[in-house]
Amino acid sequence: MTRTICLHGPESTGKSMLAPRLARALGGAVVDEYGRTFAEANGLDFTMADLLSIAQTHDGITRALAAGGIDPLILDTDPLMTAVWADMLFGRRDPWFDDWSGTADLYLLLDIDLPWVEDGTRMFGSVADRQRFFDLSRAELERRGVAWALVGGQGDARFANALAAVQAAGLA
Repeated sequence: MTRTICLHGPESTGKSMLAPRLARALGGAVVDEYGRTFAEANGLDFTMADLLSIAQTHDGITRALAAGGIDPLILDTDPLMTAVWADMLFGRRDPWFDDWSGTADLYLLLDIDLPWVEDGTRMFGSVADRQRFFDLSRAELERRGVAWALVGGQGDARFANALAAVQAAGLA
């Protein structure tokens, strides 16, 4: 059975930087954030259909890698995060998101204690938007009742805190 650890949280919290470090430390692989790939190819004017496509594609990639026996998988977001994007962008979500049941074994909610950096695909950089995004991200984890841990810190401390959370959950 493949262990899955999902990095969860708002933009510019270090998910994409942390994922490969965790994969190397744990001997696994990363499932890259498909939403970024989609945005770079299609722009940021998302529709609900786009978000569904992003979530379903990401889920399909994850399942394919898990079926191949790669363990653990470090997910740079998943459909729960895309559901939060729907909440941020539209104030609602397609029912598919609430029906989705492929949650990870552990979610690492990355704190907004890093500075926001514009990279051409990010949208919510104000202090108020970042806090709202973080609050919605945490609420989604709590609503789903999944195992999760808050990860903060700068640089190597953030990595050490993430690895400690994985170890505490018995997944290392």
